[in-house]
Amino acid sequence: MTADSRTVVCDKCGRKNRVPASAEGIPRCGNCKASLPWIADAGDDDFAEIAEKATPFVLVDLWATWCGPCRMVSPALEQVARELAGKVKLVKVDIDQSPRLAQRFQVQAVPTLLLLDKGEVIARQAGAAPAPALRKWVEETIADRHR
Repeated sequence: MTADSRTVVCDKCGRKNRVPASAEGIPRCGNCKASLPWIADAGDDDFAEIAEKATPFVLVDLWATWCGPCRMVSPALEQVARELAGKVKLVKVDIDQSPRLAQRFQVQAVPTLLLLDKGEVIARQAGAAPAPALRKWVEETIADRHR
């Protein structure tokens, strides 16, 4: 496995799949063709390729290693990415390693969550929240885009 891909176990059939950080379309299980959760790390140099060119909506987690709430919300975000597989890609950005992105998105508190549609910020939220609240925020924002 390279640094730009993750191994993901399919929730439907249990097979392991390698999911690249950047690709066309939506990742699917090589065995059963179910949508797979898409979680990637990005930084200043590869954010455009990984997040802005992605086809599904992109949930960006702007976080820091020293931030307690960031560590608490990370599993909830990964749960949302699993539950909304095929609809949302989760991209995690460590702001200490990516100061240009932190400045670009005017991060004043971490975690800061963004929802992107083809690279455009369509929603923003600061602070940690439980998975059900995060999922509701994502789903309502996506639904509003389709009206």
